[in-house]
Amino acid sequence: MENLEEKMKKFERMINTADNELAMELISPKASFFTPASPEPLYGADGYLSVVHWMRSGFSNVQWKLEEMIAGDNKVAVRWTCTGRHDGVSMGLVPTGKTFCACVMNFYYFDENGKIINDIAAEGMIAILRQIGAIPL
Repeated sequence: MENLEEKMKKFERMINTADNELAMELISPKASFFTPASPEPLYGADGYLSVVHWMRSGFSNVQWKLEEMIAGDNKVAVRWTCTGRHDGVSMGLVPTGKTFCACVMNFYYFDENGKIINDIAAEGMIAILRQIGAIPL
């Protein structure tokens, strides 16, 4: 079985390409995700990809770079650099054309089959909103 670090490198490729096949391989159908994109939890690979597509609707060139990770047992902590340009409507905000670069922390939990069952994100979105001018610095 692949180790968690290898899975997270695949996960990085999946979120940057919205690869449905990789999402199905990596994410448990039982996984639930909470996001500003939906008042209700989203489930499985389709739910996670809907978050990816939601981000791309406001930031078409958004990219996530895995900078650092710590793995143990059934969990991984990841520090990402997220970059993009605000070129679409996002959360009701008209495009500003501004670019952003934000540090984001996520914690991923894996089930007994080695699939992601949960993703807990730190509040990195606030950094994005500040850099595109949606809220004051």
